[in-house]
Amino acid sequence: MLRGAYCIWERDLKVFSRNLLPELITVVAFPITFFLAFALGLQNYILDIEGVPYAIFVVPGLISMTAAMGAFDDGAWGLWFHRVVQGTISEYRCNPITVYDIILGKIISGFTIACLKGSAIGIILFLLVDFPFRTPFLLSYSLFIFLGSMIFSCIGSICGTVIDKPENLGRLEAVVIWPLIFLAGLFFPLSVYPQKLLPYIKLVPTTALFDGARTALLAGKIDIGYLMILFFCAGLSFISAVIIFEKKMHQ
Repeated sequence: MLRGAYCIWERDLKVFSRNLLPELITVVAFPITFFLAFALGLQNYILDIEGVPYAIFVVPGLISMTAAMGAFDDGAWGLWFHRVVQGTISEYRCNPITVYDIILGKIISGFTIACLKGSAIGIILFLLVDFPFRTPFLLSYSLFIFLGSMIFSCIGSICGTVIDKPENLGRLEAVVIWPLIFLAGLFFPLSVYPQKLLPYIKLVPTTALFDGARTALLAGKIDIGYLMILFFCAGLSFISAVIIFEKKMHQ
């Protein structure tokens, strides 16, 4: 039943493995720059946040950011390249592969690649700081990463489906995706927001991902409200990705 999705996942992983080292170097360099600039550069000027040192506070967010953006890039740029440049999507449609197989395959490959990229930066950050790592907490954290990667992969797939010009993909990422990430408490606690604004900020999926994942990794606590938001957004984004992709393929 899922053989088509498995074939797409296998193909994407083979393509990723061919450029594994340059890809990981590029992925690691970006969050490490943020870590050096903010976590190490400001740790002597910022007091402990929520009972933990600032350098440790930002680590879960940087790992989540790397995983989420890895999933988005794989969905957006990968699907755009296969659709516009290589024409791979047309070849998929010539075979007995359904729309669900294609989207599901991209989601699984996006999640796998996101996990690899997140693990790479996670290992480096754990070595740079004395992180209070606890294995049981990692399971709770992985749940948030899975849902977040699914959401970003589906959103990326939608963007790669409807956007034909690569420069527009870059603009959308810069104007929409990155602001949603930075506003979600990546480098600061949500308590800095005004109380009237805070309930709306917590409804944003990126807030549920970053703040929920941080709490899960540092304290082992799962915020049910955040999980409900992520589950809802994951289901909605998957259904939207399937409908939009199928409509695009029939044009």
